[in-house]
Amino acid sequence: MKLADYSAVEDTNIDFKENIELNHPKSWLKSVSAFANTSGGVLLFGVRDYDKAPVGLGNVIMNTEKLSELINSRITPLPRYELNSFKENNKDFIEIKVGDGPRTPYYYDADGRKEAYIRSGNQSIPAPKHILDNLILKGQNTTYDELPSKCDITDVSFTLLNASLKRETGKELNKNKDYLSLELTTKDNKVTNAGLLLCDQGLIRQSRIFCTRWIGLVKGSIDGDALDDKEYTGSIISLLENAEIFIKNNSKYGWEIDGMKRIEVADYPVIAIREAIVNAIIHRDYQIAGSEIHIDMFDNRVEITSPGGMIDGSLIQDLDITKISSMRRNRIISDIFNRLHLMERRGSGLTRIYESYNDLEVKPSFSSDNSFFKVVFPNRSYIKKRPVSEEKRPVMNGNYVSDEDYFVLKLYKNLPNNYKKTTFDQIQKIFKNFKYEYEFKRESIEELLNIKKTRASDLISLLLECNIIEPSNPTKYKFKK
Repeated sequence: MKLADYSAVEDTNIDFKENIELNHPKSWLKSVSAFANTSGGVLLFGVRDYDKAPVGLGNVIMNTEKLSELINSRITPLPRYELNSFKENNKDFIEIKVGDGPRTPYYYDADGRKEAYIRSGNQSIPAPKHILDNLILKGQNTTYDELPSKCDITDVSFTLLNASLKRETGKELNKNKDYLSLELTTKDNKVTNAGLLLCDQGLIRQSRIFCTRWIGLVKGSIDGDALDDKEYTGSIISLLENAEIFIKNNSKYGWEIDGMKRIEVADYPVIAIREAIVNAIIHRDYQIAGSEIHIDMFDNRVEITSPGGMIDGSLIQDLDITKISSMRRNRIISDIFNRLHLMERRGSGLTRIYESYNDLEVKPSFSSDNSFFKVVFPNRSYIKKRPVSEEKRPVMNGNYVSDEDYFVLKLYKNLPNNYKKTTFDQIQKIFKNFKYEYEFKRESIEELLNIKKTRASDLISLLLECNIIEPSNPTKYKFKK
């Protein structure tokens, strides 16, 4: 590869190092662990991180041998990797290509400590407990829902699952044959975690959905600021049905006139909402104790948040959703939802959610970190009631106000009442830099404001929710005029 080729690599999958710190090898060995534990990646030595300037290296032969020696002795089990050196513009560089491995977790094992790392955006961080648990399962070639529980088959029933399968396939469950073949139970009649998730009793405590219809555009207290709130437990099939009913009951349905026809228009696309709830149920991380799915409805949007981020450690807001491959965190319940025709195996759900708003300028947004995944659906009726294009620009002293002054006026109007001055100032600075003309990414905001990626992601989510910016493609944004 040439140095220019590395600019196209996603931040999650590359780590630039100006020097080879042989006296402090953990500074780069943690990235070897992280790449092996997630989706693989490249360490490029001789390139400065903050501005990507090629500075080059000295004594390449000795350094290459030492790099290999340190990986072999301090990363366990040994990951798959390639180590190469190359020259460009009379400067030497070294690359380490690390493959994602099947024997996770891969630990940094030295200094009397044993730590597993993962990639989180463009950083390598210690794996939180729930992610380490998932890495252990991956290394054992199993998933959470395959694990046997302490419950016997006599402790549970599958009435709703049986009725659902009969409705979709015409066949009923055979207790002696199908429970085992569908992996709801083990050979010794222990119920698997998949069985506990699908049984009528709802025996996995964190398998819940909290639904709230808030007043206005921001969260408040349940007692004073919620029109409706429900907590649902039981079979994950009933969770899906109840969550859909909650959104339907708290939505308004209008109509448009097309010639002589009256066309019903829902606040939210029904099929896309179902897709998002199904994804939240089957792809969530059930190993995060004390967690649950949250559905929050506001005047202008619905937010569906599920525990657990992307399986490979990437951030959904940094990716092109049309090119994301399907990865199943819970294999058995995914297969059963497929039998019930509640999902497809192709992994095209996110694309369908995005395309469900093809007739509108405002699109659904996606965000994630290591502990959550969120989908935000704009309210179609709300958007059509308040088209920004119909706003009239104020006149001051006989002249239209400047773009920047007009933007400040829009901020006062669109931001929630409880925003902080720091937030207001940061948004102003972003606009002053990019105005209406230029696209920007999350990384652009991080660099401009010198803030962490989580804060930059929060700002993007706020601007999307308040209809101040819009996606120009799945990874870039522009301010809306």
